[in-house]
Amino acid sequence: MNNKSTDRIHDIEALHGRKVLVVGSGLSGVGAVEALYHIGAVPILFDANDKLKAEEVRERFPQGVEAEIMLGVLTEEAAEAVRLVVLSPGVPTDTEFVESFRRRNIPVWGEIELAYRLGKGRVVGITGTNGKTTTTSLVGEIISAWYSDVDVVGNIGNPYTKTALDSTEDTVTVAEISSFQLETVERFCPDVSAILNITPDHLNRHHTMENYAAAKEAVTMNQTKEHTCVLNYENSYTKAIGERCPAKVVWFSSMRRLDEGFYLDGDEICQAKDGVATSLMNIHDMNLVGMCNVENVMAAIAIAQAMGVPMETILAVVKRFKAVEHRIEFVASKRGVDYYNDSKGTNPDAAIQGIRAMNRPTVLIGGGYDKQSEYDEWIEAFDGKVKCLVLIGQTREKIAECARRHGVENIVLADSFEEAFRVCTEQAKEGDAVLLSPACASWGMFPNYEARGNLFKELVYGLEEAE
Repeated sequence: MNNKSTDRIHDIEALHGRKVLVVGSGLSGVGAVEALYHIGAVPILFDANDKLKAEEVRERFPQGVEAEIMLGVLTEEAAEAVRLVVLSPGVPTDTEFVESFRRRNIPVWGEIELAYRLGKGRVVGITGTNGKTTTTSLVGEIISAWYSDVDVVGNIGNPYTKTALDSTEDTVTVAEISSFQLETVERFCPDVSAILNITPDHLNRHHTMENYAAAKEAVTMNQTKEHTCVLNYENSYTKAIGERCPAKVVWFSSMRRLDEGFYLDGDEICQAKDGVATSLMNIHDMNLVGMCNVENVMAAIAIAQAMGVPMETILAVVKRFKAVEHRIEFVASKRGVDYYNDSKGTNPDAAIQGIRAMNRPTVLIGGGYDKQSEYDEWIEAFDGKVKCLVLIGQTREKIAECARRHGVENIVLADSFEEAFRVCTEQAKEGDAVLLSPACASWGMFPNYEARGNLFKELVYGLEEAE
């Protein structure tokens, strides 16, 4: 076992026989319980939702895994007994509940920190406001084409704790990591990190952009010059991070030629190294659409190269890779209208990339849960392409008011998603596009963006072709 792995499991052995509080009963929480149980800790799963039933929660555990379950209120006796708290990403870190443990010097980790300390092998950590899932999926496919033992985990939907205990020194773990998950890292140290971009999002949780950017930057905090960090040269936040980053920085740019790094020159993705520029591929040779995906591809190339994958292998995978579900995903063409599912466009900046990827008159579905975002830049990005804006959810009036200020007149407020879709089919003519790119989270109407995107696709598939 190398020194890095020894460092990573240092505190884990002390948990044997000790009570560990896991907060949250979703995928991350259940994954943490399973991992803790297998290392001999005594997990207590707590969820503040008193409407849950313990029997239903217990059914989520793999066979043979046991844990005490407490719902609604955590007893004082249980709180006093725990020696570690593991928070699920959805649990805010600045609550009195969490602070009460910190005052007693009880460590508060997230699932990422726990899994990292349990795991072995090399790690790639990818974060950013937008593009994480596409980039992580692409990097996972590239790495898998070269290395035999690869786990793609994290915010992408596969808990890191589910794979950590099975990892070996030969494992490469590719992790998509959200700002929520990065709030609770202590020793987490990826061999290669990437911050794709930082734009306003989740301010209802982080309160300020400074807090949000600091959470993203935490992916680099334990890195050294032996490690690599891939950063966006065209984002003011990542540009500033690069000036103080402890790792070796590799830049990518979609707007200018770089002396060192990856950049877009016309339609060519190029790499500059030691003063020599090389054209790698034409962007029309890939299946992904939109400038956001050009940036994602450049980041993925940089990450994979830093992980030792030959460029020939990298480019072969990039050229065959298809869009991630729910991210500017082409669904079908019906009656001459192309339908695109960008349900993962859950903030204005992500939705900007969605509308920029459209090259024809577009009927756009927007709106949803209010994360305290501003929508001016998104509306400005319509650039005359949006022929009708159909709005749903909690933010519909707020977005409509903003859109009118920017000269958008054809706005329809719908009471349900089905009604919004029906309006789209009425407004769209042959040669147009219908785009679901809400600029908002799905909560309140859907449990997650996947459910929203899946309903959109079901409705598209249900359309009959014109006779």
